[in-house]
Amino acid sequence: MTFPVNDIRNDFPILETKISNSNLIYFDNGATTQKPKVVIDRLANYYIHENSNVHRGAHYLSQTATESFENARNYTAGFINAQSSKNIIFTKGTTESINLVANGFADFITQGDEIIISQMEHHSNLVPWQQLCIKNGAKLKVVNILPDGRLDVNDFKKLISDKTKLVAITHISNVLGTINPVKEIVEIAHKVSVPVLIDGAQAIAHVPVDVNYIDCEFYAFSAHKAYGPMGVGVLYGKKEWLNKLSPYHYGGEMISNVTIEKTTFNELPYKFEAGTPNVGGVLGMEEALRYIETIGITSIKQYEDRLLEYASNKLESIKELKIIGTASEKTAVLSFIIDGIHPYDLGTLLDQMGVAIRTGNHCAQPLVDSLGITGTIRASFAIYNTFEEVDLFFTALKRAILMLQ
Repeated sequence: MTFPVNDIRNDFPILETKISNSNLIYFDNGATTQKPKVVIDRLANYYIHENSNVHRGAHYLSQTATESFENARNYTAGFINAQSSKNIIFTKGTTESINLVANGFADFITQGDEIIISQMEHHSNLVPWQQLCIKNGAKLKVVNILPDGRLDVNDFKKLISDKTKLVAITHISNVLGTINPVKEIVEIAHKVSVPVLIDGAQAIAHVPVDVNYIDCEFYAFSAHKAYGPMGVGVLYGKKEWLNKLSPYHYGGEMISNVTIEKTTFNELPYKFEAGTPNVGGVLGMEEALRYIETIGITSIKQYEDRLLEYASNKLESIKELKIIGTASEKTAVLSFIIDGIHPYDLGTLLDQMGVAIRTGNHCAQPLVDSLGITGTIRASFAIYNTFEEVDLFFTALKRAILMLQ
């Protein structure tokens, strides 16, 4: 079946933008995706017709907003095959979701304990654990990666022990595009009763996510990397762990009963949702997930994989260029360096030609440092990108290289 990319492109108004008299080629989807009109319309509809605080009012608008909000929670649970909507905590995004867990885990980490991450983690799934270890006297262990960008599973097996209290691993690397074997990682960790958190920021819009199958204790993702609004995301957690963790924020909504002397916290999921939530953002996220489901996540992955292969083959023909991350299991991300050219200089020239890419360490400085480079040029793909755009990108890239040599 032909992937309906032209129909999809018509759903994204921003793709009509002109940059320096060139059509916008948006290859910065790893940073954030663009939003389809149905998501924009859902946000507008909420503020025009439903705007009210949730869970707190007896009036019509509050009841309507609450019903929509909780329906979005139910849909999100189904989208990732969570056991219940009570497993779904709405947050500001992946970063807050991970910090929420790290804050709660502070109660369980003591001197000499160990937390395992990988060398390819985004700062959002590194710094919270690093700081927790520093504060509580624990050790941060790091799983190495292989030369092609794969996680070294054998190294992981060597690191995990009875001292390990948590494993925190990215599902897909935002620099390398590597798809980690998260199911296998969870199985290994569970043999020694160690919980696992998975950073799904780069995965949720590109590969099927089934938390029940993966069997992880926690899974975090952001709406804005999946065609939804900024400032909203999800923490999935198993109930037994969510019940153990202390709340991250305190205030309204997350309480059951309050006196001057003490507070009883609310039941899940509201225990972790203090204050007024981003209701419009949650409804926009639901619409974005529905949009993904309408196209089909399997079809999306197949199309993006073909696009990635096509782009990789084109770029490999440039002799000065080296692709960073060549694992066989990867998707949607193409990072590279070019001999003698600084990534920022190349990114600036490409922008003048209408091509939006990302340069730098991509909030994964330890990974970039370990590779012995200062940064990469990253093209990251989405459902609205085309083979024709790759051709234009390739032509612009060769022109920019000639200008900078």
